[in-house]
Amino acid sequence: MPEWIIDPKPVPYDVAMAAMEQRVGNIITGQAREAVWLLEHPPLYTAGTSADPTDLIMPNRFPVFTSKRGGQYTYHGPGQRVVYVMLDLNKRGRDVRRYVSLLENWIIATLAEFNIKGEVRSDRVGVWVKRPDQPRAADGQIAEAKIAAIGVRIRKWVAFHGISINVDPDLEHFAGIVPCGISDHGVTSLVDLGHLVSMADLDLALKRNFERVFAD
Repeated sequence: MPEWIIDPKPVPYDVAMAAMEQRVGNIITGQAREAVWLLEHPPLYTAGTSADPTDLIMPNRFPVFTSKRGGQYTYHGPGQRVVYVMLDLNKRGRDVRRYVSLLENWIIATLAEFNIKGEVRSDRVGVWVKRPDQPRAADGQIAEAKIAAIGVRIRKWVAFHGISINVDPDLEHFAGIVPCGISDHGVTSLVDLGHLVSMADLDLALKRNFERVFAD
């Protein structure tokens, strides 16, 4: 099992990035074990390697950080569990697609503990939930909203960055960007869906299901 680290207070983004870079370097050289770091950030936007500048609607609302993870713009802030997953894929199979699939399965299994059905879509990143309580899409399909994001980077087959799950963030803060470049679907959270889940509850479920999903 990797080392599990939980920060009780929001961690500034630049501080977290520096700490993660150091840990990944030490994993690569064999000086540190794998780690799963659970934290929150102060309100901010990050731009992944595929970010389109036109998707940053309110550039002066929160600090904006350029990130080396894959993906586009995303929001981080209080009430959102960010999980930086630092795993050595040299020992877990050098298969990035499989690794991303494992992250998706981990999120879905965790949400299922709270009776939330998370799903993935071939044309969209992240984990989604259906919203039959919301107006249908223009094509008549049931509305969907994003509840979790995924963004990874690989260096010498050590994976880092990871996932974020919306527990109870201020969903209006997502209005400053086009989240992950997707404008025709909404964003939701566990509390928004009517599930009064604490961060500690989610953390326990994440650890249980990590052990199951990544056991192989």
